[in-house]
Amino acid sequence: MTLYHISIKKIIKRCTFSIFAASLLLSSAAFSGCSLKANTAENSDAVLSGCSSKVNTTQTADSESQEPISTTAIKLNTAVTITIYDSQNKNLLTECMNLCDKYEKIFSRTASDSELYKLNHRQLTPVDGTDNTYQVSDSLAELIQKGLYYSDLSDGAFDIAIEPLTSLWDFTAEDPQVPEDSLIQNALSKCDYHNISVGGKDNNEITLKTDDTAIELGAIAKGYIADRIKDYLKKNGVKHAVIDLGGNILLLGSKTDGSKYNIGIQKPFGETGEPITSIKVANKSVVTTGIYQRYFEADGKIYHHILDPRTGYPCENTLYSDTIITDSSLTADALSTVCYLMGYEAANDLIDQLENVDALFITNDNEIHYTKNFLR
Repeated sequence: MTLYHISIKKIIKRCTFSIFAASLLLSSAAFSGCSLKANTAENSDAVLSGCSSKVNTTQTADSESQEPISTTAIKLNTAVTITIYDSQNKNLLTECMNLCDKYEKIFSRTASDSELYKLNHRQLTPVDGTDNTYQVSDSLAELIQKGLYYSDLSDGAFDIAIEPLTSLWDFTAEDPQVPEDSLIQNALSKCDYHNISVGGKDNNEITLKTDDTAIELGAIAKGYIADRIKDYLKKNGVKHAVIDLGGNILLLGSKTDGSKYNIGIQKPFGETGEPITSIKVANKSVVTTGIYQRYFEADGKIYHHILDPRTGYPCENTLYSDTIITDSSLTADALSTVCYLMGYEAANDLIDQLENVDALFITNDNEIHYTKNFLR
C-alpha cells in the first residue's frame, strides 16, 4: 500500500480554498498551502506560516501604522505570498509575481519552454567551435555557479547534476512509486557535478562534459528568486515586507514598529502545523528543509523528497529537519539542503565555520539542537 502526502494538486486545491475563505474575513487574511496560513490584521495575533515556519506579523498600532497589502498565488509549484507593510502601491505586488514567472521560465527543470530545460535537452545552439558548450543568461549561469559551489562545499553530498535521478522519483504523482533499483543505479551513474563547468568571457558559458549530464536547481532556485524580489522592493523604497515562497521566508527589515518577527518552526509530522519552537529575527532569511514536507509511504517505509546523490534513494540520517538563518535566501536555501544531506554532526560543524549563518536542527527524537552562538 502506498500513501502520499502533500501532492502539488492537493496544495493547489487547499490554497485555492483558503484564499477564497480569506476574502470573507473582515480583519484578516488566510492562505494555505504546505500549511501556509496568514493573518495580517494590525491589532490581532497575526500569523504567517509556511511549510516549516510561522511568522508573527502583528504590528503595534500607532498614528503612522497602515494596513499592509498582500497577495498570494500559485507560483514555482507552491504558494507564494508577498506582504508589504509600508506601501499601498499594489503594482509592487504584481511585479513581484511577475518576477516569479520570469525566473520560472529560466530555472524550471520540467517546463519545455524554460532555459534550463533547453540546456538539459541540448536544444540551445552550441558556442562556435564546440559541441557541448552553451551560452546562457546571466541569471542561469550565476545560479549554476552557485550550485557548483555548494556541491563542492558538501563534497558531493549536494549535487546539481542530480536531474537524471530526480526525474525518476515523481513525488507529485497521485500514486507515486519507488523506481526500480536498476533504473536508480543507471541514473546515479550520470549524476556528477564535475561534468559541469562555467566559463567564457562573460562567465555565462556552460559546458556539459557528457551527453547525459543534466542540471537540477530546485534546491536553490526559490532562494535566488526571493533575493531578487527583495532587491526589487528595496529599489522601490520598501523597507518592511515579508517574502514567502512556499515556506522559504525572507524578511525585508523589521516590523514597522522596529520589533523583530516571531517565527515558529514547524513540529515535524505535526498534524496541524503547530510550531515546536520559535525564534525572533528581522531582515533575515529563514529556510527549513524537512523530510515531512513531501513524502509517500510504501510497504511501511517513508520515502521523502530529499534524494541522496550518493545512493539514489531518499537520504537517511538522524535528522527530521534543519533550519538556516542568514542574510541571503539563496544561501539559506542551499545550506538547508546541504546540511540535511551531510547529517547533523557534519552540518553542525560546517555552520560553526561559516560567518553570519545560524542553524537549528531537529533530530528524529524530536530534540532541538542549536549551533554555537545561535542568533547572537
